[in-house]
Amino acid sequence: MIQSRTHTCNELRATNVGEKVTLVGWYENLRKVSKNLGFLILRDFYGTTQIVIETEEMMQALDGVNNESTISVEGVVRERSSKNPKLPTGEIEVVPEKISVLGSCRYNALPFEINHSTDADENLRLKYRYLDLRNPAVKDKIVLRSKIVAELRQRMMDLDFLEITTPILTCSSPEGARDYLVPSRVHPGKFYALPQAPQQFKQILMASGFDRYFQIAPCFRDEDARADRSPGEFYQLDMEMAFATQEDVFSVVEEVLPPVFEKYGKYKTASKAPFTRIPFLEAMDKYGSDKPDLRIDLVLQDATEVLSGCGFGPFEGNVIKAVVVDQFGATRKVIDKICSDVEVQTGNKAYWFKLDDKGDLVGGISKFLVNIKDQVVEALGLKPGDFIGLTAGTKLKAQKTAGVLRNLLGANCEAHMKKECYEFCWIVDFPMYEIGEESGELEFCHNPFSMPQGGLDALNNQDPLTILAYQYDLVCNGVELSSGAVRNHDPEIMVKAFNLIGLGEDDVKAKFPAMYNAFCYGAPPHAGIAPGVDRMIMLITGEDSIREIIPFPMNKNAMDVMMNAPATVEQKQLDDVHIQIKVDDKDKE
Repeated sequence: MIQSRTHTCNELRATNVGEKVTLVGWYENLRKVSKNLGFLILRDFYGTTQIVIETEEMMQALDGVNNESTISVEGVVRERSSKNPKLPTGEIEVVPEKISVLGSCRYNALPFEINHSTDADENLRLKYRYLDLRNPAVKDKIVLRSKIVAELRQRMMDLDFLEITTPILTCSSPEGARDYLVPSRVHPGKFYALPQAPQQFKQILMASGFDRYFQIAPCFRDEDARADRSPGEFYQLDMEMAFATQEDVFSVVEEVLPPVFEKYGKYKTASKAPFTRIPFLEAMDKYGSDKPDLRIDLVLQDATEVLSGCGFGPFEGNVIKAVVVDQFGATRKVIDKICSDVEVQTGNKAYWFKLDDKGDLVGGISKFLVNIKDQVVEALGLKPGDFIGLTAGTKLKAQKTAGVLRNLLGANCEAHMKKECYEFCWIVDFPMYEIGEESGELEFCHNPFSMPQGGLDALNNQDPLTILAYQYDLVCNGVELSSGAVRNHDPEIMVKAFNLIGLGEDDVKAKFPAMYNAFCYGAPPHAGIAPGVDRMIMLITGEDSIREIIPFPMNKNAMDVMMNAPATVEQKQLDDVHIQIKVDDKDKE
């Protein structure tokens, strides 16, 4: 062992009894029994070892040494009289001959107890992240992250993918989120942008003659935080393949990911190839979501025809979706909580009724259905004991609300959810275009670089809203891990695709000059995908918050409270990059 120690704090065993050793680490705590007897716990990156203080002189050497100071202990290993089978080092202890303080902790009180840091306020944990990371439970997730990334990298190289890093300083590109801009010192008034993804670079690599590319790519997007999305930056397993189809991408992902999930995951079972494939429109109609959790076996039914005329106001003139759960034994309190959670998550209400064991409609909106009971039972295929959850609104609103209701009902009914597994699926056949909610104009539905199904003929002759794209999402347990696509590598098709949303050839050349020109020199058909590393590790560890698996995450307000970023800078720095700050009064508040 190096670093002025003979062993780590997780290494000594009964076979080391009698050896003289040197250990280093953090002084976790000292349990004093008397003035000449105490038990000190020494902790390093690897584990803990008990140090037995047996002399008054050695006890005095620890006077004034605060917990979390770093120390060196030289002593002799002996067998413990009272062994601790829960610890790898529980058979031995070290009797010190010399204790030296290497780095003093100057504070008597810590912001939180190290081994219980996860119970502290999140902003406090992030401010003192260097203390939070000393907690073995927190540290272990970062160690696991390193192992998972290494395994992903090795599996990709085993499949003949070449790891290539792409630029961090690049140009602003309309990827769908806000860019982080970097002012140029030597080009006044011009800006670099941090890449939202290596999208254009990896496609240019395909046009450059590379066959299989990947990288663990840092991506930067100025967007708000969510439980499954960190603000600012994130990492993805970015990959692209030349002369490839959608099937080629699916084959690689299905070979690489399940073994990693099974090896490191909280659950030891993952979907085997081929993953279930669900067209986008079917996913919305059947599951109310384009990221369905297939561990839940509940599906949506359309109840518009049978319920629209029942006299219940919210149903009139709307699409109605139903989720039927057999033998749902939840209490009224649980049902009310589910309906409340649906409204919180979607802004829309959920409704319900039951068919009791006698075959009568009871509870919820049942009084509006008495006169059409037989039609309702037949239309929804109901059986005594069934619970029926309902949503209403425009088609999309009814679907999405029912999708959230489905998830909550599944989570509250063990019979309809197999929790301890990783269920992967592909969502395929996304629409190429949609009408923007804000603009009211035709827009790309997903990735503008995707190849339309039917190629140029579809763009020339189909209603744009009926055109499907070779786009696909990878979903696991209701979490979208990635979007991918077969790329539009043909300049003529690319220009026509952008023409439909009002952009001409000159606009395409101006926005994507390098990629457009590269494709004009003969580009191969190519396809790719980029599963999110952070989200994968969040699923693998079973964490609810993505911040738990990132070494130094920002908080929910996109602030690094440990480093105090973002922060003001000196005027000279602004002058160097030709920036003048203008802050509105409302921004000062």
